[in-house]
Amino acid sequence: MKTCLECDQPFSGRADKKFCSDMCRNAYNNKLNSDQYNVVRNTNNQLRRNRRILEEICPEDKNKTTRSTLMAKGFDFNLMTSQRVTQKGSVYYFVYDYGYLELDNDFFLIVKDNRTNP
Repeated sequence: MKTCLECDQPFSGRADKKFCSDMCRNAYNNKLNSDQYNVVRNTNNQLRRNRRILEEICPEDKNKTTRSTLMAKGFDFNLMTSQRVTQKGSVYYFVYDYGYLELDNDFFLIVKDNRTNP
């Protein structure tokens, strides 16, 4: 007889069964995915927020904005998904398919990467 990973009650069933019920399986997985993964969840939420902000500011292929505009909308400059360095040495920071390049006087060029579209 096996013991449920969630409630420690004995149960019978298939050889690979780990839980006595769907309720125990769900409770176990919810606990497993809650506290430990808050960092991942919060990071993904902020990345999605950053992307929405860039998309809102840049409805076409490119647009300019200021640091204060980005910050007022809640943009987090510490989070990005990739970087690209141009041949001239400029660094574009990307959040999925939207990138930004820091210009002079706290201005930013926002670009949409059309290469990711099919």
